Amino acid sequence: MNHASDSLAHHEGNLDPVKAGMITFLASESAFFGTLIMVYLFNLGTAFEPEREPYTPGKMLDLPLALPGTICLLLSSVTVHYAAKMLAQKKDAAFRLLWLATITLGIVFLGGTAVEWRDMIHAGFNISTNLFGSSYFTLVGFHAAHVTVGIILLTLVLALSRRTRAIHRHEVFAEVVSWYWHFVDGVWVVVFSVVYVFGR
Repeated sequence: MNHASDSLAHHEGNLDPVKAGMITFLASESAFFGTLIMVYLFNLGTAFEPEREPYTPGKMLDLPLALPGTICLLLSSVTVHYAAKMLAQKKDAAFRLLWLATITLGIVFLGGTAVEWRDMIHAGFNISTNLFGSSYFTLVGFHAAHVTVGIILLTLVLALSRRTRAIHRHEVFAEVVSWYWHFVDGVWVVVFSVVYVFGR
């Protein structure tokens, strides 16, 4: 028993501080998004009478517009996964290409969100319209903010990769950025399911 405890302590002691910090951060963000999703669902059930309310999920949410962006974001998880593998294998050219593809797919996703929001706002629907508006724009907006942060981090890693020695000195940073991106994608799967599929 003591040997097992000592082994566990040794393993934990060897955990890179950057990785430990990212794990802690992602755990806290999971709780944060979980709370937002619960608030969204609660407000969706009590916010309005659908037959009398002009701004409802069924009327305002554009599933055909949101779906291509969702596909792009899911594909970006594939590209960032293989990019991290290429970096570990010292295949720098392949890494940069896949990493750039991840950034591009993330930007396309944000573009789709921006177009959808523009159409909503033009139709008179915004964060102050009703409880649905407040819940929707808060939940999707915070996710979009996380995607934006992810794109900035991905871009920083790509800039480092222009200098081979620099990127290989910071492989852990690239790895935790890929973790963050997978988290952002995973959260969107839940948000998309709740908002655009089951909540309509």
